[in-house]
Amino acid sequence: MQKSLVIVESPAKAKTINQYLGCQYIVKSSIGHVRDLLAKKNKKKTNKSIKKCQNSASNADEINCLMKTIGINPYKNWQAEYHILPEKEKIISELKTISNQVDYIYLATDLDREGEAIAWHLKEVIGGDASKFKRVVFNEITKKSIKKAFQNVSDINIPRVQAQQARRFMDRIVGYMISPLLWKKIARGLSAGRVQSVAVRIISEREHVIKNFIPKEYWKCNVSLFLKKDINVIMDLTHYKNKKFDVFKKCELDSFAETIKKSEFVVKSREDKILHITAPTPFITSTLQQSSSIILGFSVKKTMFLAQKLYEKGYITYMRTDSTYLSKHAIKKVRLYIKKHYGDNYLPKMANKYANSQYSQEAHEAIRPSDVEIEYINTNNVNLEAQKLYTLIRKQFIASQMSSAIYKSITIVVTADQFKLQKNEKVIIFQGWKKVIKKEKQETSRCLSLNIGNILNLEKIIFIQKFTKPLARFNEASLVRELEKKGIGRPSTYSSITSKIQERGYVKIKEKQLYAEKMGEILTTRLQKNFSNLLDYNFTANMEKKLDEIADNKIKWTDVLDAFFKDFSKRLEQAKKAPEEGGMELNFVVMTSIQCSSCCKKMGIKNAMTGVFLSCSGYDAPLQDRCKQTINLIPLNDIHHSKNNSVKNIHQCNECKMAMDSYLINHKLKIHVCINNPSCIGYKLEEGNFDSPSYLSAIVKCEKCQNYMILKNGRFGKFFICMTKQCKNTRKVLANGEISEPKLEPINFPQLLCKESDAWFVLREGISGIFFAANTFPKSRETRSPFIYELDKFKNLLPEKIRYLASAPKVDNKGNNTIVCFNRKTKQYYIGSKKNGKLTNWSAMFLEKKWCIINKIK
Repeated sequence: MQKSLVIVESPAKAKTINQYLGCQYIVKSSIGHVRDLLAKKNKKKTNKSIKKCQNSASNADEINCLMKTIGINPYKNWQAEYHILPEKEKIISELKTISNQVDYIYLATDLDREGEAIAWHLKEVIGGDASKFKRVVFNEITKKSIKKAFQNVSDINIPRVQAQQARRFMDRIVGYMISPLLWKKIARGLSAGRVQSVAVRIISEREHVIKNFIPKEYWKCNVSLFLKKDINVIMDLTHYKNKKFDVFKKCELDSFAETIKKSEFVVKSREDKILHITAPTPFITSTLQQSSSIILGFSVKKTMFLAQKLYEKGYITYMRTDSTYLSKHAIKKVRLYIKKHYGDNYLPKMANKYANSQYSQEAHEAIRPSDVEIEYINTNNVNLEAQKLYTLIRKQFIASQMSSAIYKSITIVVTADQFKLQKNEKVIIFQGWKKVIKKEKQETSRCLSLNIGNILNLEKIIFIQKFTKPLARFNEASLVRELEKKGIGRPSTYSSITSKIQERGYVKIKEKQLYAEKMGEILTTRLQKNFSNLLDYNFTANMEKKLDEIADNKIKWTDVLDAFFKDFSKRLEQAKKAPEEGGMELNFVVMTSIQCSSCCKKMGIKNAMTGVFLSCSGYDAPLQDRCKQTINLIPLNDIHHSKNNSVKNIHQCNECKMAMDSYLINHKLKIHVCINNPSCIGYKLEEGNFDSPSYLSAIVKCEKCQNYMILKNGRFGKFFICMTKQCKNTRKVLANGEISEPKLEPINFPQLLCKESDAWFVLREGISGIFFAANTFPKSRETRSPFIYELDKFKNLLPEKIRYLASAPKVDNKGNNTIVCFNRKTKQYYIGSKKNGKLTNWSAMFLEKKWCIINKIK
């Protein structure tokens, strides 16, 4: 019997596929990419190498040095030097051994370009007889789909591999060649991304609009009318003297009110319409991310992680797609399901079909359940959050093939002297697809009783104060929608775009809204000036189209890269020049009148990756006279973020008339800095008595060495750090302004051995409370919750603050072992129990110095 090797990307996927293939197949996982342009061990030295290259004696030396560093050579037909990733050497060795023992090798990596590239890399590193390698793709991991895939094997699609390489090479050129320039001109630690920088631009431009927006007060008027005592309707006052009713001054309201009270209210017209609301499209990657964010509150990254797990376990189709196409088999099954569970009225005569967007790249299916009959998935395979996402996908799929929802739309117009009032109302007649996604109650319309000629009586006049609002800030979901609308990025890249711009510190997320950080705004401004094409929306969208054309074998991939690199190189050389010669502008310090408390020199406004702060001008003095004094600036947005003020006091820069960012220096001094800083030198100081967060005046002592701790800004927020250099102990400032409790020092438990390795456990404390982790972390990443009987056995090792946990019940009322649990919202420990590796509904809490059982197992 012939033996075959099947290689997939993830172990979970391998496990699922192994269930459907016979014993003649050996299924192994590559665990993602197996090689890259640079080995991991060299990455730490890469930036230093590039900086050294840029300081080379000649241009030729610089090019040769640079190409050796980043692994590609634009001047030799884009030759690439790939290295097997160090952590994948063992995997590759195993795959090579097995490949020599089999007749065929099936490369069953994901069906997108990234998966195609991984398949090609696997073929290259395994080597041997090329005829043994076959490409297998499937949209869902089901027995039927896999069987069909193995009956329709193909070769690796080289144009798709080249499209992935073209994207990879461009991103690498931009990232690695611009970064050293940014370090030199702006600040250390900066980097640029071909697509990520465009996303930062989108957020930064919205930030500028919001900061410069001045709210204006206006008033709306509602009038409560009634026909009979039990029928009253609240109508909007829309027009006065045939002009839109807008009142901007409160003093005008009284005169309007008096005129309205004297008027007779007559129903002038009534219009009834039947509206058909068509079913929603099945999910594609972007709409799944948006709906998951809005309905479930999941981040884009979390959504894709959970979707990946669902796909690997065989519950849904492939989750990276921009196509709304559904297979005939899937449509047939869902139509049978709708007919059976909802009836013929909910089933349209013909299956609903949906058009793809203009930027749609792949001919894959939309995201749908593999089997619509499966309502609840096995929670032993995935967690509760994955179940919620699965339910969302399944309901959207079912609804997409259901009948339209039918509404009756009623528009009533009432006239009163020179006033016009209007009421719009929708009444559900037939739920259709909304029966699955959004069940709506059958409500009686108050407008149904009103007819032309009816005279209504005045009950009361309601004036509502409103303020004009700027455009809303982006959240992750709306950013993805904006990227998709502009044709920037693809389904496989949305998640990495949203996460990378946050990880790099250019954007922060607060209450699910994306805020551009100051360094993100500066970076956007500089790149727009010197690399305008990189941040141009049309250029980025057109480049995505060119990558699609490469994948379709319509254009040559090296031609696209040559044209890109030629223009990029010119712009890079220009940007390296001095600012007065048209080069990139420096991130210079704007000096203020504030004196340094240490040396009395002037302090300046400085922008860095850690935020905006005041730095002593003596920092650049000779070493013996150098002063490193700094003052933290606390953005007022961080202090008053939760306060919903309708009208804000916008300070305007005297230099350029733009809005200013406001910062608190201390409880008696504020500084307002032009949003164009450092390009604009405008700033204002404001004295007074201001509310300040408690941490600003807090005196914090280090629990390790008892020395004082000082407040600092970091890429991940504010924190206190011990003044003793040898100590380096830190305490976070939490989102609510409180200073975090001292962290528990790791406690060794050599008696408790790990299951997955020869390591033993260490008790650590994280954001989710205490937990056991392998002492060899990160080599072994085994973690688990402590059992109460373990803590009781070694309670002499526990510090005082958690010793009470050892006195908790060791078993529940059914004899199951109890474990430590933690509520992240209340920051409190409680006790749960486990049966067969799963949590039960039993729990106990420590109340009034004793353990109280909250829930019992029935």
